[in-house]
Amino acid sequence: MTVAHTTPQDAGDAPRPRGRAPLSICARHPEYVTILLLIAICVAVALINPAFLQPSSLIDMGRASVVTGLFALGVFTILAAGGIDVSFPAIGAVAMYSMTKLVLEVAPGMPVWIILLCGIGIGVVFGAVNGILVNSLRVPALIVTIGTQYFFRGLLLVFVGTVWLMEIPPQMVAFGTWSLLEVEAGNGVTVSLPMYFLTFPAAALLTWYLFNRTLMGRAIFATGGNADVAARLGYNLRKVHVFAFSFAGGLAGLAGIIQASANRMANPFDFAGTEIGVIAAVVLGGARITGGTGSVLGTVAGVLLVTVVNNVLVLVGIPSTWQRVVVGAFILIAAGFFVLRDRKQSI
Repeated sequence: MTVAHTTPQDAGDAPRPRGRAPLSICARHPEYVTILLLIAICVAVALINPAFLQPSSLIDMGRASVVTGLFALGVFTILAAGGIDVSFPAIGAVAMYSMTKLVLEVAPGMPVWIILLCGIGIGVVFGAVNGILVNSLRVPALIVTIGTQYFFRGLLLVFVGTVWLMEIPPQMVAFGTWSLLEVEAGNGVTVSLPMYFLTFPAAALLTWYLFNRTLMGRAIFATGGNADVAARLGYNLRKVHVFAFSFAGGLAGLAGIIQASANRMANPFDFAGTEIGVIAAVVLGGARITGGTGSVLGTVAGVLLVTVVNNVLVLVGIPSTWQRVVVGAFILIAAGFFVLRDRKQSI
């Protein structure tokens, strides 16, 4: 959604100094700050340990970014609409485990593309429940999704199962091992970039199209900016909420199927505790918790930043237990940047 801003120059004041142009650009496009930070970290790590730039390391990080990226694109959609969702890990777990068990016990010959569509469908249904509750109860989405997170996972554990499935259907194994690119690492081991990696950029393009080329995308940003104003402009808030949460749920369901296919196992307790890292990636990408802002480019950059941090600390000799400390520091830095930006814009 494009918003017209009045600058001092428009008001007849003297033009701003040229030296402040980069800061002004970063203020308007916070995702650029994330990209610059990502580049700086990559350069620093490459100088300390050149092994970081080996194709095998890059492929490992690309593989690790898929599930987090799918979750993050859904969370970005919810944040843009002015809400917040913490139930997506439970939705992903339900789709992953229930579909794996269904195929194993009921439909062993089900094609993998139907499994993927069913996983997405489960996520859409559970996401729609979130959207309906948020719109009907008129309470913060955080409260609703905390409740549905426990409810969805409770349904899974009570009615579907609690036992780890150490063997998954062969068609899901094949999907998880289809290779898009193969390279040989320095130790002689062949590392492959799986075909399912393409789901992340495909989902990013779909989300970009949604927000930049459709009326629903503008409605989501309008609702997140000011729901009362959006309603007066004629936007149907119920449709916006249901669509946004359904879209996020569908991505979570897809992420669940990919997780099982990649790991060759289905764990009903999977994804527990992942919500903080995913929300951190979206916030680092420039989206505000208050809604109405953000971009797909920033979300992708935030996902890559968190993925790099989670994978390179060991390469530079920092214990992996510092991952949360580093990510938390980045979030505080991002929050400070947004506060300073808002203060300068209000002057």
